[in-house]
Amino acid sequence: MKLANLLIDRRIKTNMQARTKDEAVCELLDLIKNEGVCLDYEAILQSVREREEIESTSYGRGFCFPHARTDSVKELYILIGISKLGLSGDTPDNIPLHVICLLLTPSTIAKLYLQTLSGLASFARIDGTLERLCAINNPRDMIKLISEANVTVDKELMVKDIMRHDVVKVQMDDTLKDVANKMFRNRLSALAVIDTNNHLVGVISDRDLIKAALPDYKSLISNLNYSMDVEPFEELLKKEDQIKVSQLYRDEYETTSPETRIVEVAAMMIFKDISRVYVLTDGELVGILLRKDIVNMIIRG
Repeated sequence: MKLANLLIDRRIKTNMQARTKDEAVCELLDLIKNEGVCLDYEAILQSVREREEIESTSYGRGFCFPHARTDSVKELYILIGISKLGLSGDTPDNIPLHVICLLLTPSTIAKLYLQTLSGLASFARIDGTLERLCAINNPRDMIKLISEANVTVDKELMVKDIMRHDVVKVQMDDTLKDVANKMFRNRLSALAVIDTNNHLVGVISDRDLIKAALPDYKSLISNLNYSMDVEPFEELLKKEDQIKVSQLYRDEYETTSPETRIVEVAAMMIFKDISRVYVLTDGELVGILLRKDIVNMIIRG
Protein backbone atom coordinates (compact mmCIF):
# COMPACT_ATOMS: atom_id res chain seq x y z
CA MET A 1 0.00 0.00 0.00
CA LYS A 2 1.25 3.48 -0.84
CA LEU A 3 1.91 5.81 2.07
CA ALA A 4 -0.05 8.56 0.32
CA ASN A 5 -3.21 6.43 0.57
CA LEU A 6 -3.14 6.81 4.37
CA LEU A 7 -3.20 10.62 4.24
CA ILE A 8 -6.29 12.83 4.45
CA ASP A 9 -6.07 16.37 3.13
CA ARG A 10 -8.11 17.90 5.98
CA ARG A 11 -5.46 16.57 8.41
CA ILE A 12 -2.66 18.47 6.66
CA LYS A 13 -1.83 22.14 7.21
CA THR A 14 0.64 23.89 4.91
CA ASN A 15 0.81 27.28 6.65
CA MET A 16 1.33 26.62 10.34
CA GLN A 17 1.59 29.61 12.69
CA ALA A 18 3.27 27.76 15.56
CA ARG A 19 6.75 28.84 16.64
CA THR A 20 7.70 25.80 18.75
CA LYS A 21 7.25 22.05 18.41
CA ASP A 22 4.78 21.96 21.31
CA GLU A 23 2.69 24.73 19.73
CA ALA A 24 2.80 22.82 16.44
CA VAL A 25 1.42 19.69 18.10
CA CYS A 26 -1.44 21.71 19.60
CA GLU A 27 -2.16 23.32 16.22
CA LEU A 28 -2.27 19.91 14.52
CA LEU A 29 -4.59 18.52 17.20
CA ASP A 30 -6.95 21.38 16.37
CA LEU A 31 -7.39 19.83 12.91
CA ILE A 32 -9.20 16.80 14.34
CA LYS A 33 -10.98 18.95 16.92
CA ASN A 34 -12.41 20.95 14.05
CA GLU A 35 -13.73 17.73 12.51
CA GLY A 36 -15.88 17.33 15.61
CA VAL A 37 -14.05 14.19 16.76
CA CYS A 38 -14.57 13.67 20.48
CA LEU A 39 -11.27 12.71 22.11
CA ASP A 40 -9.50 13.35 25.39
CA TYR A 41 -7.18 15.96 23.89
CA GLU A 42 -5.50 16.79 27.19
CA ALA A 43 -4.56 13.14 27.71
CA ILE A 44 -3.29 12.89 24.13
CA LEU A 45 -1.20 16.04 24.49
CA GLN A 46 0.24 14.75 27.76
CA SER A 47 1.19 11.45 26.09
CA VAL A 48 2.95 13.29 23.26
CA ARG A 49 4.81 15.50 25.72
CA GLU A 50 5.85 12.54 27.87
CA ARG A 51 7.25 10.77 24.80
CA GLU A 52 9.10 13.94 23.82
CA GLU A 53 10.65 14.19 27.31
CA ILE A 54 12.01 10.65 27.03
CA GLU A 55 13.73 11.45 23.73
CA SER A 56 13.35 14.25 21.20
CA THR A 57 11.56 13.18 18.03
CA SER A 58 13.41 15.72 15.91
CA TYR A 59 14.73 13.61 13.05
CA GLY A 60 16.91 16.06 11.17
CA ARG A 61 16.55 17.28 7.57
CA GLY A 62 13.90 19.73 8.82
CA PHE A 63 11.49 16.98 10.00
CA CYS A 64 10.19 15.87 13.37
CA PHE A 65 7.88 12.99 14.25
CA PRO A 66 6.12 13.61 17.58
CA HIS A 67 3.94 10.63 18.38
CA ALA A 68 2.08 8.75 21.06
CA ARG A 69 0.57 5.33 21.58
CA THR A 70 -2.46 6.01 23.72
CA ASP A 71 -5.82 4.42 24.43
CA SER A 72 -7.34 7.89 24.04
CA VAL A 73 -7.60 7.13 20.31
CA LYS A 74 -9.17 4.13 18.59
CA GLU A 75 -7.55 4.51 15.17
CA LEU A 76 -4.35 5.81 13.59
CA TYR A 77 -4.28 9.59 13.10
CA ILE A 78 -1.66 11.09 10.78
CA LEU A 79 -1.45 14.87 11.06
CA ILE A 80 1.14 16.82 9.05
CA GLY A 81 2.01 20.49 9.24
CA ILE A 82 4.45 22.75 7.41
CA SER A 83 6.01 25.80 8.99
CA LYS A 84 7.36 28.08 6.26
CA LEU A 85 9.49 30.07 8.72
CA GLY A 86 10.66 27.11 10.76
CA LEU A 87 10.28 26.30 14.44
CA SER A 88 12.64 27.24 17.23
CA GLY A 89 14.49 24.51 19.08
CA ASP A 90 17.50 22.24 18.75
CA THR A 91 17.79 19.68 15.95
CA PRO A 92 20.35 16.91 15.30
CA ASP A 93 21.78 18.62 12.21
CA ASN A 94 20.98 22.27 13.08
CA ILE A 95 18.46 22.50 10.22
CA PRO A 96 15.34 24.26 11.59
CA LEU A 97 12.15 22.22 11.87
CA HIS A 98 9.74 22.86 9.02
CA VAL A 99 7.72 19.64 8.73
CA ILE A 100 5.87 18.23 11.73
CA CYS A 101 4.36 14.75 11.36
CA LEU A 102 2.20 13.91 14.37
CA LEU A 103 1.17 10.26 14.72
CA LEU A 104 -1.42 9.09 17.24
CA THR A 105 -2.23 5.42 17.56
CA PRO A 106 -3.76 2.95 20.01
CA SER A 107 -1.29 0.35 21.29
CA THR A 108 -3.15 -2.39 19.41
CA ILE A 109 -1.98 -1.26 15.95
CA ALA A 110 1.72 -0.70 16.62
CA LYS A 111 2.75 -2.32 13.32
CA LEU A 112 0.95 0.15 11.06
CA TYR A 113 2.13 3.06 13.18
CA LEU A 114 5.78 1.98 12.91
CA GLN A 115 5.52 1.36 9.18
CA THR A 116 3.92 4.76 8.67
CA LEU A 117 6.64 6.40 10.73
CA SER A 118 9.25 4.54 8.68
CA GLY A 119 7.58 5.59 5.42
CA LEU A 120 7.54 9.26 6.42
CA ALA A 121 11.20 9.04 7.45
CA SER A 122 12.04 7.47 4.09
CA PHE A 123 10.26 10.34 2.36
CA ALA A 124 12.24 12.83 4.46
CA ARG A 125 15.52 11.29 3.32
CA ILE A 126 14.82 11.92 -0.38
CA ASP A 127 17.02 14.77 -1.59
CA GLY A 128 15.12 18.01 -2.12
CA THR A 129 12.03 16.91 -0.19
CA LEU A 130 12.16 19.74 2.37
CA GLU A 131 12.46 22.44 -0.30
CA ARG A 132 9.59 21.01 -2.33
CA LEU A 133 7.32 20.73 0.72
CA CYS A 134 8.03 24.29 1.84
CA ALA A 135 7.05 25.52 -1.64
CA ILE A 136 3.55 23.97 -1.68
CA ASN A 137 0.43 25.84 -0.58
CA ASN A 138 -2.31 23.23 -0.24
CA PRO A 139 -2.69 19.75 1.28
CA ARG A 140 -3.50 17.98 -1.98
CA ASP A 141 -0.16 19.03 -3.44
CA MET A 142 1.57 17.42 -0.44
CA ILE A 143 -0.29 14.15 -0.92
CA LYS A 144 0.56 14.25 -4.63
CA LEU A 145 4.23 14.81 -3.80
CA ILE A 146 4.29 11.85 -1.41
CA SER A 147 2.43 9.72 -3.94
CA GLU A 148 4.97 10.52 -6.65
CA ALA A 149 7.77 9.48 -4.28
CA ASN A 150 6.20 6.01 -4.34
CA VAL A 151 6.86 5.32 -0.65
CA THR A 152 5.03 2.17 0.40
CA VAL A 153 3.79 0.63 3.67
CA ASP A 154 4.35 -3.13 3.83
CA LYS A 155 1.97 -5.76 5.16
CA GLU A 156 4.52 -6.95 7.70
CA LEU A 157 6.97 -5.12 9.92
CA MET A 158 10.38 -5.23 8.25
CA VAL A 159 13.93 -4.43 9.33
CA LYS A 160 13.84 -1.26 7.21
CA ASP A 161 10.95 0.02 9.33
CA ILE A 162 13.00 0.46 12.51
CA MET A 163 16.68 0.15 11.53
CA ARG A 164 19.07 3.05 12.02
CA HIS A 165 20.32 4.45 8.72
CA ASP A 166 23.21 6.51 10.07
CA VAL A 167 25.72 3.86 11.07
CA VAL A 168 28.83 5.07 12.89
CA LYS A 169 31.81 3.55 11.08
CA VAL A 170 35.59 3.32 11.19
CA GLN A 171 38.17 2.02 8.72
CA MET A 172 41.25 -0.16 9.09
CA ASP A 173 43.71 2.74 9.34
CA ASP A 174 41.78 4.57 12.05
CA THR A 175 43.41 4.55 15.45
CA LEU A 176 42.33 3.31 18.84
CA LYS A 177 41.88 6.96 19.82
CA ASP A 178 39.53 7.52 16.86
CA VAL A 179 37.45 4.54 17.92
CA ALA A 180 37.23 5.57 21.57
CA ASN A 181 36.22 9.12 20.62
CA LYS A 182 33.46 7.94 18.29
CA MET A 183 32.15 5.51 20.89
CA PHE A 184 32.06 8.26 23.49
CA ARG A 185 30.44 10.91 21.25
CA ASN A 186 27.75 8.56 19.97
CA ARG A 187 27.26 6.57 23.20
CA LEU A 188 27.93 3.28 21.45
CA SER A 189 29.64 0.10 22.60
CA ALA A 190 30.65 -1.08 19.11
CA LEU A 191 31.41 0.36 15.68
CA ALA A 192 31.20 -1.08 12.19
CA VAL A 193 34.48 -1.51 10.34
CA ILE A 194 34.20 -0.85 6.61
CA ASP A 195 36.46 -0.81 3.56
CA THR A 196 36.72 2.02 1.04
CA ASN A 197 33.60 0.75 -0.78
CA ASN A 198 31.41 0.90 2.35
CA HIS A 199 31.43 -2.89 2.58
CA LEU A 200 31.28 -4.31 6.10
CA VAL A 201 34.47 -6.18 7.02
CA GLY A 202 34.18 -6.39 10.79
CA VAL A 203 33.25 -4.93 14.15
CA ILE A 204 35.26 -3.29 16.91
CA SER A 205 33.75 -3.06 20.39
CA ASP A 206 34.59 -1.66 23.81
CA ARG A 207 35.50 -5.23 24.79
CA ASP A 208 38.14 -5.27 22.06
CA LEU A 209 39.65 -2.05 23.42
CA ILE A 210 39.86 -3.46 26.94
CA LYS A 211 41.36 -6.71 25.62
CA ALA A 212 44.06 -4.63 23.92
CA ALA A 213 45.06 -3.37 27.36
CA LEU A 214 44.75 -6.81 28.97
CA PRO A 215 46.03 -9.35 26.43
CA ASP A 216 46.83 -11.78 29.26
CA TYR A 217 43.46 -11.37 30.99
CA LYS A 218 42.93 -15.13 31.38
CA SER A 219 45.99 -15.39 33.60
CA LEU A 220 44.73 -12.47 35.64
CA ILE A 221 41.40 -14.18 36.25
CA SER A 222 42.90 -17.54 37.15
CA ASN A 223 45.46 -16.01 39.51
CA LEU A 224 44.30 -12.99 41.46
CA ASN A 225 47.85 -12.53 42.76
CA TYR A 226 49.16 -12.19 39.22
CA SER A 227 51.40 -9.14 39.21
CA MET A 228 52.06 -6.72 36.38
CA ASP A 229 55.20 -4.72 35.88
CA VAL A 230 53.27 -1.80 34.39
CA GLU A 231 49.76 -0.37 34.59
CA PRO A 232 48.12 -1.81 31.41
CA PHE A 233 45.70 1.03 30.73
CA GLU A 234 48.43 3.64 31.02
CA GLU A 235 50.53 1.70 28.51
CA LEU A 236 47.59 1.48 26.15
CA LEU A 237 47.03 5.24 26.31
CA LYS A 238 50.64 5.85 25.35
CA LYS A 239 50.01 3.95 22.10
CA GLU A 240 46.47 5.13 21.31
CA ASP A 241 47.65 7.02 18.22
CA GLN A 242 49.70 4.07 16.93
CA ILE A 243 47.34 1.13 17.46
CA LYS A 244 45.13 0.66 14.40
CA VAL A 245 41.66 -0.77 13.96
CA SER A 246 43.23 -3.46 11.77
CA GLN A 247 44.99 -4.81 14.88
CA LEU A 248 41.88 -5.01 17.06
CA TYR A 249 38.75 -5.63 14.99
CA ARG A 250 36.86 -8.93 14.71
CA ASP A 251 35.24 -10.37 11.60
CA GLU A 252 32.44 -11.99 13.62
CA TYR A 253 29.08 -10.30 13.05
CA GLU A 254 25.52 -10.99 11.98
CA THR A 255 23.85 -9.41 8.95
CA THR A 256 20.41 -9.14 7.46
CA SER A 257 18.64 -7.27 4.68
CA PRO A 258 16.17 -4.35 4.89
CA GLU A 259 13.38 -6.63 3.63
CA THR A 260 13.73 -9.24 6.38
CA ARG A 261 10.83 -9.57 8.82
CA ILE A 262 11.52 -8.13 12.26
CA VAL A 263 10.27 -11.29 13.98
CA GLU A 264 12.95 -13.35 12.21
CA VAL A 265 15.80 -11.04 13.25
CA ALA A 266 14.45 -10.70 16.80
CA ALA A 267 14.35 -14.50 17.13
CA MET A 268 17.96 -14.74 15.90
CA MET A 269 19.04 -12.08 18.40
CA ILE A 270 17.52 -14.04 21.26
CA PHE A 271 18.88 -17.40 20.07
CA LYS A 272 22.44 -16.11 19.54
CA ASP A 273 22.30 -13.58 22.41
CA ILE A 274 23.44 -10.66 20.25
CA SER A 275 22.53 -7.00 20.58
CA ARG A 276 23.12 -5.74 17.02
CA VAL A 277 22.66 -6.89 13.45
CA TYR A 278 24.09 -5.03 10.47
CA VAL A 279 21.87 -4.39 7.46
CA LEU A 280 23.38 -4.91 4.01
CA THR A 281 22.18 -4.33 0.46
CA ASP A 282 24.35 -5.93 -2.23
CA GLY A 283 27.19 -6.12 0.28
CA GLU A 284 27.00 -2.42 1.15
CA LEU A 285 26.32 -1.36 4.73
CA VAL A 286 23.01 0.57 4.78
CA GLY A 287 21.90 0.34 8.40
CA ILE A 288 22.00 -1.31 11.78
CA LEU A 289 19.29 -2.90 13.91
CA LEU A 290 19.85 -2.74 17.66
CA ARG A 291 18.06 -4.96 20.12
CA LYS A 292 17.27 -1.94 22.28
CA ASP A 293 15.55 -0.27 19.31
CA ILE A 294 13.14 -3.20 19.05
CA VAL A 295 12.28 -2.59 22.70
CA ASN A 296 12.17 1.21 22.40
CA MET A 297 10.12 1.43 19.22
CA ILE A 298 7.88 -1.63 19.28
CA ILE A 299 7.37 -2.35 22.96
CA ARG A 300 7.75 1.13 24.50
CA GLY A 301 6.53 3.04 21.46
